[in-house]
Amino acid sequence: MCGIVGAVAQRNVVPILIEGLKRLEYRGYDSAGVATIADGQLQVVRAVGKVAELEAAGPKPGPTGIAHTRWATHGVPAERNSHPHFAKDIAVVHNGIIENHEMLRA
Repeated sequence: MCGIVGAVAQRNVVPILIEGLKRLEYRGYDSAGVATIADGQLQVVRAVGKVAELEAAGPKPGPTGIAHTRWATHGVPAERNSHPHFAKDIAVVHNGIIENHEMLRA
């Protein structure tokens, strides 16, 4: 099962996001990722495996962020398939299949 954790604060939210993902570890998953915004810059870090792998990859600090654990029902377990998905200055996490993805990308 996938899980989503988000946080907004006046301090670095990465520890909050990582702790939230660790609390979801019992659900089973194959990858995890964190997106943060700091000084107007989007930073995304994703990793295959346990939350410890993501934590070791060093998510960038920021006061706003979202995190996700993924269970591969579509696509192989790989960093490119991990969430958050991102482009330019937007990051998205979701649970399920987005059937209108082409229209949204346009």
